[in-house]
Amino acid sequence: MQEQRKIILISLITGIVLMVAKFSAYFLTASNFILTDAAESIVNVVASAFAFFSIYLSSRPKDINHPYGHGKVEFFSVFVEGILILIAGIVIVVKSAYGLFHPNEVHDVLKGASIIGATGIINGVLGWYLIKKGESLRSMTLDADGRHLLTDMVTSGGLVIGLTLIYFTKIAILDNVLSIAVAGYIIFTGYKLTRRAIAGLMDEADFKIVEHVIAILNAKRKVEWIDVHNLRAQKYGNELHIDCHMTLPNYFDLNRVHHEVQLVDVLINQEASIKTELFIHTDPCIPACCHYCSMPDCPIRSEPKSKDIEWTMDNVTRNKKHFE
Repeated sequence: MQEQRKIILISLITGIVLMVAKFSAYFLTASNFILTDAAESIVNVVASAFAFFSIYLSSRPKDINHPYGHGKVEFFSVFVEGILILIAGIVIVVKSAYGLFHPNEVHDVLKGASIIGATGIINGVLGWYLIKKGESLRSMTLDADGRHLLTDMVTSGGLVIGLTLIYFTKIAILDNVLSIAVAGYIIFTGYKLTRRAIAGLMDEADFKIVEHVIAILNAKRKVEWIDVHNLRAQKYGNELHIDCHMTLPNYFDLNRVHHEVQLVDVLINQEASIKTELFIHTDPCIPACCHYCSMPDCPIRSEPKSKDIEWTMDNVTRNKKHFE
């Protein structure tokens, strides 16, 4: 978490410097098109500040009020960032639409384009770095902040092209038309971030994570693990929580059951590349399990094994044993 805080702090300081540069370009040119980028830079700064706080909060240990930890705050951080981006986009659309009917003269366009181009390059490099770090540290906040900065880079690139076009064509209305187009892209980005955050806050299933866990269990499954079902996965910050049912031979004593559960815990934590807390409910096998059970020398087998059942998203997430 210490590394994440340092990275976000770098993003915050950089965002403040670039925000000053972009507003300087706006006051230099009086271009609504540049204002779209300058307004979004305010969002960058506010979002990075909130992300810094959310990473600090998510790193706090579990307590009696938060038995699953504080990781959910990262979803709230992304939600706030998405809402701020949406607001910025809408404000830009309104101001630019007004400018279509009451245009203002723009000037020093090439100087403004140079400033915006430089800030875009910096945001692109920083955004790429944040996304890479977000992947390696399993941080949704870093990933969201990085993708926001990449969006800012794309916006800045469009601005440079648009400002150059305005300079050579001398068509003043392009300033507002292009700013509305860029604002539409900003609004779409805000929507995607907000949708992602709401999905996390509502505990929407992350199929990518579940499929990865199932693949690990399939690859390393033991004959003692007759089946796994009712598997559910939730992500809290950079920590994963999994609960599931596992069917084991009904003649295992409590020590053996505990040993098998512990093996699953170690396997997932080693192979899934993310700290995982597992809650495994064990079920005893019943005669209907015999036809797909591979347990050798079973003293209670009622029929020989006749079928291999691969663990899939469909049968592992259902709340029943794999009788089919």
